[in-house]
Amino acid sequence: MRHAMTNFLTGFAEGVSLAKPYFKSEQKWVAWGLLGAVVGLNLLLVGLNVILTYWNNDFFNAIQAYDSKIVVALLYMPVIRVPGKGAMPGFLELVVIYVLIAVYATYLSQMLQIKWRQWLTTHYVENWLQDRAYYNISLSHAPSSIIDNPDQRISEDLNNFTTSTLSLGIDFITNVVTLFSFVFVLYSISGSITLLGVTIPGYMLWVAILYALVGTGLTHLIGRKLVPLAFNQQRLEADFRYRLVRIREHPEAIALSHGEAQEEGELVGSFQFVRDNFWAIMRRTKALNFFTISFNQVASIFPLVVILPRYFAKKIGLGGLSQIPMVFGQVQGALSWFVTSYSGLVAWRATVSRLYGFREAMETARAMAAGGPRLQAGGEGLALRDLTLTLPDGRKLLDRASLTLPPGELVTISGASGTGKSTLFRALAGIWPYGQGEVTLPQGKLLFLPQKPYFPLGTLRRNLAYPGPEAGLDDDAAREALAAMGLGHLAERLDEAANWGLALSGGEQQRLALARAILAKPDWLFLDEATSALDVGLAGEIRGALRAHLPGTTIVAITHHEQGPRQVRFAQAQLSPNF
Repeated sequence: MRHAMTNFLTGFAEGVSLAKPYFKSEQKWVAWGLLGAVVGLNLLLVGLNVILTYWNNDFFNAIQAYDSKIVVALLYMPVIRVPGKGAMPGFLELVVIYVLIAVYATYLSQMLQIKWRQWLTTHYVENWLQDRAYYNISLSHAPSSIIDNPDQRISEDLNNFTTSTLSLGIDFITNVVTLFSFVFVLYSISGSITLLGVTIPGYMLWVAILYALVGTGLTHLIGRKLVPLAFNQQRLEADFRYRLVRIREHPEAIALSHGEAQEEGELVGSFQFVRDNFWAIMRRTKALNFFTISFNQVASIFPLVVILPRYFAKKIGLGGLSQIPMVFGQVQGALSWFVTSYSGLVAWRATVSRLYGFREAMETARAMAAGGPRLQAGGEGLALRDLTLTLPDGRKLLDRASLTLPPGELVTISGASGTGKSTLFRALAGIWPYGQGEVTLPQGKLLFLPQKPYFPLGTLRRNLAYPGPEAGLDDDAAREALAAMGLGHLAERLDEAANWGLALSGGEQQRLALARAILAKPDWLFLDEATSALDVGLAGEIRGALRAHLPGTTIVAITHHEQGPRQVRFAQAQLSPNF
């Protein structure tokens, strides 16, 4: 139990660290203003509840006294003077005020929630994309550093975090104020009781405290195992959803391989984990619900049973008999906040854990960007000095290699698969964080095209202009580039939106990426197996068209085969020029 409580305390500290940046950001005055307004409105509701208990006392005392005028006045008059009590607001007035406050408390809470979520989403997206954190996270395969489904953590976990933090936090504050608002009322109206010769003043207060403490302890004892189960459920649901997305992204490859049975088995197996964990949650929740529902049901009648002896002894009237259970319920409910909010706290703890781990992983991944070979710009050509490249597990792919490539020619870097050619490509692009040595990059504009190009969702125009703005793309130049790459049939579809990564074949995708390079007109173009999906004849034609449209561009092509007048043979742990 101590470990589980420590888990909640750790979660609270992590939750505060996640929430604090927003309330110290450029939006802090709006954030604190909305939070103050929401808390203030909820405290007003607590005050109205106090007034309603006294109204309830007067109302039932008037019924007991058969005073119809007071009863009617308390129901319908905006303000009434009750003998011995002074001015008392009527029920209609209380209801109107209560509804207005409750509606705007919810409205402002939702306003704060969406503003907070928007700020957090922007903040997390920036940190995920800056310094290639998203890429460096994907490189690590150590179990302790794997971050599953970052997309879900940004889209769903941030939403759950803001919603549940506000809900639980405001509810907690409201319950604390409720406790202090009603505790003295309960103490004063409870009277005293004598047990074993000892007179206990305000005994209903001590009964409420004891009842709540017992309920809190038993709730935590029964429900503490829900915390890891809830965390696992979020992870397993995200994994299952990711497998579904993979099928949507690769329908043709699966269909051609007739892999439906394999994919079905994977999906059913993945969901089996979801189901098994959910059954474990169901069993634990069932045990918890048996207790909490019983606890809450007993709480509704328990104070009435305790106070009835005083009523039958004629020490309190009907109004007191109706008021004391209401006040007892408020005190006991406030003290039992942990009991009633346990399920929400469990889900909140799991969300906090996922977001906190994600934030830590992003910070580590961003720090990785400073690693790897040193990059210098402004050289006349491309130069490698004492370049060593390793895999994340420490295995060497290249050992202290040196090479200089002059500008102006087609250069191919060839070698067998697995020797690290693509890793060299990544190092030249400055995105490989494992290794050392020095890379001097040439002057001018550099463009790197991977074997499998990326196509954002949107129009063909946007894909041709990526990563630049599509607004500045010249239509004639775009059509010419498409025609040069054998994609003239797409020339009239520039403004058609589609998932081009699925709509085009592998060869068409590579040629579209090369058309993008023609439009970009780089000074140096680095290609990593950029024509691997084309047959030898078409690949030769495409390379010729590429050189014709980019006469001033130095092209460095990484390939399995020798293709140009200058070849650099690439072997494991060595790089040697062979001109």
